[in-house]
Amino acid sequence: QVQLVESGGGLVQAGGSLRLACLASGSAFSGYAAGWFRQAPGKEREFVAAISWNGGSIYYADPVKGRFTISRVNAKNTVYLQMNSLKPEDSAVYYCALRKVAGPTRSAPRYDYWGQGTQVTVSS
Repeated sequence: QVQLVESGGGLVQAGGSLRLACLASGSAFSGYAAGWFRQAPGKEREFVAAISWNGGSIYYADPVKGRFTISRVNAKNTVYLQMNSLKPEDSAVYYCALRKVAGPTRSAPRYDYWGQGTQVTVSS
């Protein structure tokens, strides 16, 4: 069983930056694809970014392209989401997810493990 713990959320002004981290337990992390999703109040969970097991394939949602960067350090069992030029509409609970295959996907149901989420609030 894999457990995921997100950190790095908080309150930031528009235009600011945050770096989220997702620490995974277990030894199989390096072979799994990872993704970040977010959910704002009253809205469905939406895809943000995904990365393959070795970082060779990366996907971004259109609203975050050019502002967010997903990365991973397999030796640390950690996935990161660097968020720059934040906007109030980026405010949401951000979730980390892993899937038991090497390739990434934008589809939330295809992920096998989820973290508890970390709140990101961007003030205008």
